[in-house]
Amino acid sequence: MKMFPKGMMSVSVAVAMTLGAGALTAMPAAAETLKASHQWPGGKGDVRDEMVQIIATEVGKADVGLDIKVYPGQSLYKAKEQWGAMTKGQLDISAFPLSYAAGRHPEFDATLMPGLVKNHDHAKRLNTSPFMDDIKKIINDAGVVVLADAWLAGGFASKKNCILEPASIEGQVTRAAGKAFEQMLVGAGASIASMPSSEVYNGMQTGVLDAANTSSGSFVSYRLYEQVKCLTAPGDNALWFMYEPILMSKKSFDKLTKEQQDALMAAGKVAEDYFFDAAKGLDDKLVEVYKDAGVEVVTMSAEQAEAWRAIANETSYKSFSENVKGGDMLIKKALAVE
Repeated sequence: MKMFPKGMMSVSVAVAMTLGAGALTAMPAAAETLKASHQWPGGKGDVRDEMVQIIATEVGKADVGLDIKVYPGQSLYKAKEQWGAMTKGQLDISAFPLSYAAGRHPEFDATLMPGLVKNHDHAKRLNTSPFMDDIKKIINDAGVVVLADAWLAGGFASKKNCILEPASIEGQVTRAAGKAFEQMLVGAGASIASMPSSEVYNGMQTGVLDAANTSSGSFVSYRLYEQVKCLTAPGDNALWFMYEPILMSKKSFDKLTKEQQDALMAAGKVAEDYFFDAAKGLDDKLVEVYKDAGVEVVTMSAEQAEAWRAIANETSYKSFSENVKGGDMLIKKALAVE
């Protein structure tokens, strides 16, 4: 065994310790990973998935020690389980239709209420209104933070005729998105057959359904143009809008540094701006696809939409006002936004 002089050995150990300490210092701290969940397919062009992916990309570019891993297609949580998981801090981020949590917070049904949002520009103005201030306070008090606002438009389609004024849906068996729409449609003389949007095609094909209302994206992805005679597209006077924001657990958000929080909010703004244009693009694609398929495409006039609101006032709005604490004021605040 080769022996080294005592002094030389001490120098070697010191150098090794110094090099080791230097190597440890040079290693970057591991980034914290946040989990993002939603119900829609990933990698297939769904605008809600793209919003989440944009936030993940922007936060990564900000280089603040955060990574976001996206779990699409209910692969981490079922759609309606996400709200509870966020309030408990078990899930960090979700693209979430807020009305899904109306069982816990009935005020959220106002974000899928007929006639409160007329078009995308109107939705943008609504985002900064006293109405949304109230909604966001409930969200925040429940332990959730809004990273990005998003409203998705929709319309009506029928196998029989164009749905414009309320009388045009009388006698038709209709699928409606949400109980508030069901109440309004019954008030106009329609019958209701409840089913998820994924079953509407089969319902029309088998004669169970005459008409349906759903989002612009679902009208295209479920190929309902193969079954209907006329589409009422959103246009400037839509009745159907649904609030589907990007949300984050307040417990998760509060654990982050100010720099990380700022990066997330900045990323949310980029995603929100993207969605505003993309949601309009969905409406344009809807009209194009249906016209190409030979379906008649119409839009409601302001007067026709107002006639529907008059029915909603006696059905959906009345029920919401009577059964939800502060519901009457929420409706009034929403309707006050020009």
